[in-house]
Amino acid sequence: MFDFLEGYDVLGAFWMTIKLTVFSAVGSLVWGTLLAAMRVSPVPLMRGFGTAYVNIVRNIPLTVIIVFTSLGLADIFGMTMGASDNFELQGFRLAVLGLAAYTAAFVCEAIRSGINTVPLGQAEAARAIGLGFTQTLGLVVLPQAFRAVIGPLANVLIALTKNTTVAAAISVPEAALLMKGMIENEAQTLAIGAVFAFGFVVLTLPTGLLLGWLGKRLAVKR
Repeated sequence: MFDFLEGYDVLGAFWMTIKLTVFSAVGSLVWGTLLAAMRVSPVPLMRGFGTAYVNIVRNIPLTVIIVFTSLGLADIFGMTMGASDNFELQGFRLAVLGLAAYTAAFVCEAIRSGINTVPLGQAEAARAIGLGFTQTLGLVVLPQAFRAVIGPLANVLIALTKNTTVAAAISVPEAALLMKGMIENEAQTLAIGAVFAFGFVVLTLPTGLLLGWLGKRLAVKR
C-alpha cells in the first residue's frame, strides 16, 4: 500500500522540519522577548523600534521574508551564514533566520499580553526598593508573564512548525519540498498528501496538548 514511499527519505525530511522548528523557536523566543522589553521600555526610541518592527513584519508574507533571506541577503549582500561552500547548510541557516525574524513578532505580542497581566503594583513595589527597569522586568515581570502565556506561545510554536514548509521556496530539503517532488514523480497524490498531513499532526498535536497542560499547571493564580 505504501510502496510509493520506497526510495524517499520521508523521516529525513521531517527531521529537517523538526530542526527548522527548534532552531527558529529558540531564535524567535530570544528576539521576541527583547522586542517585548522594547515595547514596554520607558525609552521612546526603543518603544518606537519595537512597535514598528512588529507592525511591519507581521504584515509581510512569510514567503517574501524567506525569499528575501536567500535572494537578498545571500545573493545580493553575500551573507553566507558561515556556509559558503555548503549550499544546503546555507539555505537551512537562512531559513532559520527568516522564520525566527518573522515569528518573533508574534512571540513579542504574546509576551507583551502576559506582561499586561502582571499587576502594576508589583512593578511599582520593585522600583520602590531600588530595582531598575531591567531588573524589574527580568526578576519580577517576565517570570510571571511567561507563565501566563504558555498557551499562546504553544499556538505560535504550532504555527511555526507548519510555517517551516515555506522553506521549500529556497530549496531547503524539508517535508514540503519532498512532498512536492513525490507528487511530481508518483501517481499517488491523495496517499502522499495523507502521509505528510499525518506527519504534521504527529508533530503538532502532542506539542499542543503538552504545552496546554503545562500552561494550566503553571498558571499564576490571581
